[in-house]
Amino acid sequence: MVLGRSFEDMCAQMYYRGKMFGFVHLYNGQEAVSTGFIKLTKKEDSVVSTYRDHVHSLSKGVPAREVMSELFGKATGCCRGQGGSMHMFSKEYNVLGGFAFIGEGIPVATGAAFSSRYRREVLKQADCDHVTLAFFGDGTANNGQFFECLNMAALWKLPIVFVVENNLWAIGMSHLRATSDPEIWKKGPAFGMPGVHVDGMDVLKVREVAKEAIGRARRGEGPTLVECETYRFRGHSLADPDELRDPAEKAHYAARDPITALKKYVLENNLATEQELKAIHKKIDELVEDAVEFADESPLPPRSQLLENVFADPKGFGIGPDGSYRCEDPKFTQGTAHV
Repeated sequence: MVLGRSFEDMCAQMYYRGKMFGFVHLYNGQEAVSTGFIKLTKKEDSVVSTYRDHVHSLSKGVPAREVMSELFGKATGCCRGQGGSMHMFSKEYNVLGGFAFIGEGIPVATGAAFSSRYRREVLKQADCDHVTLAFFGDGTANNGQFFECLNMAALWKLPIVFVVENNLWAIGMSHLRATSDPEIWKKGPAFGMPGVHVDGMDVLKVREVAKEAIGRARRGEGPTLVECETYRFRGHSLADPDELRDPAEKAHYAARDPITALKKYVLENNLATEQELKAIHKKIDELVEDAVEFADESPLPPRSQLLENVFADPKGFGIGPDGSYRCEDPKFTQGTAHV
């Protein structure tokens, strides 16, 4: 959780210094959800995220250097600089993507869960017990893909956990004003799966619920819908002045900071000393500083990478190895046009 918070705080600094471009959505305040769930997964398990995906990637094990480099648009990023803030992906760590469009990742997560069951039951890979976690926000729970995939997952008993990070706001729309029944967890039983509500500001409570849901999926008992009631401490994105939310509401949730709450629990139960916790912060600060230094010094993607992952054969479209465009049709031009 400390890594997630420190990393996102550094992202804000780098964004305002012009090191990052486009939209950058931070995760501050929601760290208990990512940590509570993803730290219970195996490397082979899959995670599907939203546009608020940096901390999900870090929790899954993607190195901070690779995530920061991706945010800087550098070739050493986890997507070689072609994904950016909202499209984190790592084949190695089974992060199947951050998705910018609302609800877009849920069908992908459902497909990944179907793949797990297909491998085990059709391809007879008996040791394939992989689980998929699908993260999305409260606004997504009103979209069609959500309902369609709940139905499919329950019908086929897929090994998936649908994790709603209900931070109470869909950009500037209050969840209470947008949903006929604000208790999202109730939609689970409607499709024949357990629906659970948990305090998303308490990592130990999240972990307890996650353990049961992930274990259920791994045993082949089907999906679970978990609503984590949490809160984002910053605006919707770094371009959002955050003037719509009541200051009293923000102060209420700031007082329930998941990191502060866990620190209090740890100290009261003699699980660590103040000095040990300070050492963790120091270690994380050094790690994040190293990630920034690495990203800053990393090279930009070469021009030849421009159309990779766009066409099956870039050369077939006249793209040269240096990224230049060679047009052979004399009707348009002679020679080479550089783009």
